[in-house]
Amino acid sequence: MNETRRAPRRRVLKAGSITFGGAAIDCLVRNLSVTGAALEVTSLVGIPDQFALIVAADKIQYRCTVVWRKDRRIGVAFY
Repeated sequence: MNETRRAPRRRVLKAGSITFGGAAIDCLVRNLSVTGAALEVTSLVGIPDQFALIVAADKIQYRCTVVWRKDRRIGVAFY
């Protein structure tokens, strides 16, 4: 299967926080590239199409747009 990603991804397992409108939802960052990430959450309910992703271990915040949702995972692009 050929991948059409703009940047190579690397597998990671880091705690993250999806933040929007004063709310925060815990997540796991499962893979990461310079252009996006795959996140694992307990539920997709209530997660908006745009939010901030905070990865405390890296002391970084990404602005994200959801590009896909499946089961308990979300694929995001950084902007």
